[in-house]
Amino acid sequence: MMATLKDVSKASGFSITTVSRALNGYDDVNKETRDKILNVAKELGYSPNILARSLVKKQSKTIGFLVTDLKRESIKDNFMFETLCGVSDELSDLDYEFVLLSTTTSKQKNKTYSQMCAERQLDGVVIQGLKRDDPYLLEAIESTVPCVLVDIPVEGINTGYVTSNQLESAKQAVRYLIRLGHRHIAFMNGAPHAYVSTVRYDAYRQVLHDHEIDFQEEYVLNGDFEEIASKDAALPFLLNHPEVTAFFCASDVMALGVLQATRELGLNVPEDLSIIGFDNILLSQYVSPPLTTVGQQPYEMGRKAASMIVNIVEGQDVPHEAFVNNQLILRESVTKNRR
Repeated sequence: MMATLKDVSKASGFSITTVSRALNGYDDVNKETRDKILNVAKELGYSPNILARSLVKKQSKTIGFLVTDLKRESIKDNFMFETLCGVSDELSDLDYEFVLLSTTTSKQKNKTYSQMCAERQLDGVVIQGLKRDDPYLLEAIESTVPCVLVDIPVEGINTGYVTSNQLESAKQAVRYLIRLGHRHIAFMNGAPHAYVSTVRYDAYRQVLHDHEIDFQEEYVLNGDFEEIASKDAALPFLLNHPEVTAFFCASDVMALGVLQATRELGLNVPEDLSIIGFDNILLSQYVSPPLTTVGQQPYEMGRKAASMIVNIVEGQDVPHEAFVNNQLILRESVTKNRR
């Protein structure tokens, strides 16, 4: 059973009025008192009642932007940052505030999605980066708090999503390699439970099948969307499979890892190995050689997600899905197969 305001009052020794004002951030409660009340509330697992608050304030006009497993490695990948900027700019134009919420698997065990939304009085949430097995994903879909998912195509009464033409653009990348004469093409995939990993893997397999190229399980590696993990996976693979002439990577960050591996092995890109990434992160055009990649539009996806969540919150009758087109960007990391 969830703790109530009365429980916090009894455990802390302060009146319900003082507890309420402390938890709501009023200035007339001194810091020592507020800190004690907040600590007691945390120990009891108390979450503010969003329904009770809404009766007073009607609407907080605050949207959460929830991301998972935010870490230092993310600095190299500006995809999430651009999405965030799109969400922020659109919400600002619509006169809404937003708060950035970062979660991990361990955090999800200590606090439910509903508690998180209630504590921050959120009208809605834009979600990016949750894997298909994240507990928060099912909670978010079933919650009465509206949410819009980025790159997770789930639609419902209170749920919408924004994505790009993932499957077709990934197919286009693999077709491009085949058109240049590559038949032994490896695939560096990301986290197995990420939706985009599944789609890009399906695209890889379908294009090989369409061109009557045998699928080889050992040609599929897992780089977990990390540069170092991708390099570590690519090093022994390239040593053991000299016949491979091209790599399709499910992200640019992983493509950078494959590029590192080729340097350590003394291979030349693209002469010895052609590499295609996915995302068109900022670094992709500055590495040597510049990376051929599938360019996405995360800023536009962020704006569309923000617009959609506000429309859902305000009860507008609008589509709960939106698409942004990707584009294959040709640079210097791919060439014809001359073997």
